[in-house]
Amino acid sequence: MMDGHVIRKAQIEDLEEIINIYNCSIFSKFETADTLKINWKKRISWFKNHKSETYPIFVYEIKGIVVGWISLSPYRKGRKALRFTIEISYYVHPEFKQKGIGSNLMEYVIEISRGLNYKTLLAIVLDKNVRSINLLTKYGFSKWGHLPNIADFDISECGHLYYGLRL
Repeated sequence: MMDGHVIRKAQIEDLEEIINIYNCSIFSKFETADTLKINWKKRISWFKNHKSETYPIFVYEIKGIVVGWISLSPYRKGRKALRFTIEISYYVHPEFKQKGIGSNLMEYVIEISRGLNYKTLLAIVLDKNVRSINLLTKYGFSKWGHLPNIADFDISECGHLYYGLRL
């Protein structure tokens, strides 16, 4: 990492910026299936459910400012046979895209996932999100499934892709 750049576990104080970055992705279109801005009250339980020892959230910080984040979440929570599979989600502030932040977060979380004894990483992305697809394939993820035209954004429909990586 360059000077002033750090990846660290998210703290509750980071939640406002995490939400801001996520809301930017909503307005960018085709980066998330959410269409309405979210607020911190709706995300507090989400944040608390990401226990740092099993399902952490990490932020990418530049000179004290959070500019990106990545989270590990249970896939199909409560289904014991899927306990070694996790879903990853990641977002970068629009002003900091194409600067290697997504790559740094991806490399970091792949190593962390191995250390947590996970066997499979899943990413679920919209099929129009070419940047995310390119990032996933760069790190060895393969397309494992496609649900065509299930997301309706009024202006157009798109599908959901499932990308997976066996560790």
